[in-house]
Parts: sequence; structure tokens; C-alpha cells
Amino acid sequence: MTIQKILKYNSIDINGKTLDSNKELKLYVLRDSGNYLLHKDLLRHCNSKSQYTASTKTRSEVRGGGRKPWRQKGTGRARAGSNSSPLWKGGGTIFGPKPKHITSKLNKKERRLALQTLLYNKKNSLTIVNDLENQIVDSKTKQFLKICTDCSIDLNQKTLLITSQKTLSLKLSTNNLKNFEVISASNLNTFSLLKAKQIILTPSAIDDIKEIYCD
Repeated sequence: MTIQKILKYNSIDINGKTLDSNKELKLYVLRDSGNYLLHKDLLRHCNSKSQYTASTKTRSEVRGGGRKPWRQKGTGRARAGSNSSPLWKGGGTIFGPKPKHITSKLNKKERRLALQTLLYNKKNSLTIVNDLENQIVDSKTKQFLKICTDCSIDLNQKTLLITSQKTLSLKLSTNNLKNFEVISASNLNTFSLLKAKQIILTPSAIDDIKEIYCD
């Protein structure tokens, strides 16, 4: 069963000063923990990223095996019908991996509910920085590190930045950071949210989240 929760937040500027903007984000979350739904969405995400391209040859696919190596009786050796047998060196593989396609279906409403529940559970880890995408003009990691220091963001922990769009300067300025990931709000997923210890949002990204996942 779902219930409505209101997430109240204040945004800060790139210097770490709190802005007078008490805003709300309405989220529909599960009354219980919702771990089963998060697990389903996580399985769907991991299966979609796995390639499953490992392949081995069976005894009918390896080269050779057309002629009987030696006659059935009279040689003193064990009987053999083909040199492509899995018992032979260079023979086929028994029950080896083959390319496969695995999909885990998750309804759109279930995925939205999983994301909203996880976002609400991470409410104490959220930091909303006003107009962050447009503030970074130069593609300098040093400039971005100064913003993180002023906003009290610890880059020794896994940090996720959610923006409305990934600008080139923002991507280049965060490319060298070890524990940092930048995604757009339209590509939000449970895997990235679960990994992150700190989540940075922009007001435009919150508007996109409202439009895509909450309405």
C-alpha cells in the first residue's frame, strides 16, 4: 500500500549559503520497507547491463570427429567413436555457456514507486545546489572541488550528482574524481541511488523528477 510523503528542502548556492526557498516534493512511497520492489528493479537493471556473450563449442561444433579413431575391438585401448568427444583433449565442452538473452520485466508504476521510495529514504543525504549546471563554465576540476568544499560535500564518499542535463563542462570537470558519478534526471536508476552516500540535486533536476516519476 502506498502513502504520500512530503519532502521539504532548502537549496544552497555554490558558496554554501542557504537560500530562502522552502519547497516541497510530493512522493508516493510504500508503507512497508519496499525492499522487494527495490530488489526487482535492481535485478532488472543488472540484467539489462549484462552481456551474456560467453560461448563454448559442443562436440558437434568443434573441428574434426568424422572418422572413428581406431577399430572397436582388438587394439587393447578403450573404445572411441570420435576425437571430438568431451573426454578427449581438444574435444567439445559439456554443458558450457552459450549466448543468452535475459530480461526482467518491471511495470512502469512499480519502477516509479521504487525510485520514489528510495529517494525518500535517502532524504538525509540530499543536497540541493542552485543552478549548478550553469555555474561551471570552465572545465576545471579545481573549480568544482572548491564548490564541493564550500557546500560541505565529502568526496571521499560515493557521491551522485543528478542534473537536468549533463553539460560538457560539468562532465569534464568531474571526470577525474574517483568517487563521483553524474547522471541526468531522465536516466535515474536505483543502482546509482543505492551506491551513493551523498546525493547532489539541482532545482531543475527536481522539476524533471516531478514530471517523469511523480506525476
